[in-house]
Amino acid sequence: MSDKITTQQKIIGLKVCVLIPTYNNDRTLKRVINGVLKYTESVIIINDGSTDTTSQILEEYPSLEQIHIPKNKGKGNALRLGFKLAEETGFEYAITIDSDGQHFPEDISVFIDALENSETKNILLIGARNMEHESVPGGSSFGNKFSNFWYRLETGIELSDTQSGYRMYPLKEINKIKFYTSKFEFEIENIVKAAWRGITVKNVPIKVLYDESERVSHFRPFKDFARISILNTWFVLVTFLFIKPRNLFRKFQEKGIKRFFKEDLLASHDTPETKAKSIALGVFIGLSPLWGIHTLLVLTLAVFFKLNKAIAFAFSNVSLPPFIPFILWISLHIGALLLGEEKSFFFEDFNGDFELLKSLKTYIVGSFVFAFGASILSGGIGYITLKLFQKKK
Repeated sequence: MSDKITTQQKIIGLKVCVLIPTYNNDRTLKRVINGVLKYTESVIIINDGSTDTTSQILEEYPSLEQIHIPKNKGKGNALRLGFKLAEETGFEYAITIDSDGQHFPEDISVFIDALENSETKNILLIGARNMEHESVPGGSSFGNKFSNFWYRLETGIELSDTQSGYRMYPLKEINKIKFYTSKFEFEIENIVKAAWRGITVKNVPIKVLYDESERVSHFRPFKDFARISILNTWFVLVTFLFIKPRNLFRKFQEKGIKRFFKEDLLASHDTPETKAKSIALGVFIGLSPLWGIHTLLVLTLAVFFKLNKAIAFAFSNVSLPPFIPFILWISLHIGALLLGEEKSFFFEDFNGDFELLKSLKTYIVGSFVFAFGASILSGGIGYITLKLFQKKK
């Protein structure tokens, strides 16, 4: 009893409420609500267009906040409405618990204790289920591993469970994010975007029970899996085209050139060989004629070859706008020399009358050769410098 009283007091002090989204789970709904009420009366129930006896059951709880959606629109939509009402009511955090009976209300204390002991209050907690438990369906275990892989690729964060619906959200921050999904994939969208926004995302251990005699799953294997796959495909593109470059640029900007070279280039735990290869890769991609996809290429190749992403990205910026005329000019001269062309290119040629398309072949050949030569030279110089620094250190 003392543990429950302590948890109740903490819930009030931390301004936490519990959201229960429900759709046609009348066999387990009452048990879930009663279990939650043992710990808090700050409960918001979102009836997502249920067609069973859910409405009649909820009539037994007139003192609880309720949202009744006339027609089923999906769990994501229900949660978003719940988040908005919770913040408007004055709560700062919301714990979401599924109404199908798989979650244990007593695990509310796990979330509360984790929040209380966290160094940051800008945190999103996800209940980590024991996916090896005998009651867990094989499909759920596989789906969770699949989801964990994509989440790590998109955010760099390794979690043991990304699909559990038992979570704690920081309402103020989560309500600032613009979401586009409204069904099961919303729970993927919100944790990915939360991580991108700088919210700490962590797992906490919870218990789980899958009772097939009571549990009603509304997950549609083909449709919902397809929607989640499309969402993850989009997130991967955004990750490599915008998020990772943005994060690296912010890191580089925050540190400055001097600190970057000192910490990321010299003090990094990577070997001089790895650092030199990272420099060479960055320079090669930056000088190549593959304009528009430099960042995507350098990050993808750095991951594939297990190189230093920060170093490779930094040196790929040799193609910054002020240097582009020089890069084009040198590439065209090298291409003309290799192809035996007599035409000469000068800076005054770079005006409206200059027809670069006519010299596209010359430019492409020259730029690749220039990129290759410059990458070998910069990588070699970097390797020698780093080895000398290592010996001196």
